Amino acid sequence: MVFTHDTDVGLQAAAALANTLALSPGSVDELTTVAALDEFFVTYDYTGRHDRDRAELDEVRALRPRLRELLTAERDEAVRLTNQMLAEHRATPQLVRHTSYDWHIHATEPDAPLATRIAVETAMAMVDVIRADELSRLSICEDEGCAGVVVDLSRNRSKRYCSPTCTNRNAVAAYRERQAASTK
Repeated sequence: MVFTHDTDVGLQAAAALANTLALSPGSVDELTTVAALDEFFVTYDYTGRHDRDRAELDEVRALRPRLRELLTAERDEAVRLTNQMLAEHRATPQLVRHTSYDWHIHATEPDAPLATRIAVETAMAMVDVIRADELSRLSICEDEGCAGVVVDLSRNRSKRYCSPTCTNRNAVAAYRERQAASTK
């Protein structure tokens, strides 16, 4: 395990959210409905307030470029952005225990808006990444034409693609290339 569970999940959730932006040619915005936000909320096991309305969706959608900027920043810029997010939301770290997780850190109240909680949880995760000098675990997808954020939590630092779709597309292309080379 590279980081604690809450840091792992915070990084993965932030990358997944940032990756819903339509950044690549032909891609579409993947966070356009309250139902899609509900799915994100459940998938990444968020707790606390969830309004399930258009205003909340708009706040979370507006946060995505900042998350992407933070996750792809160089170390000194990541420090500045992390500190800015924590100060902006008046983060107060505290230990909490709920559901199936043992003690971990939250830095906002459970009734804070979802976008605020996502921003602060991402910033708190980045504190761990920066302190451990592990920003190399965050990168951009190596799939040609994809601009997705990759969070590599693998032991051997081998993750190169942001999603199974990009991984599979490149595996198929490599296979076809090998097949074509072997028939020559």
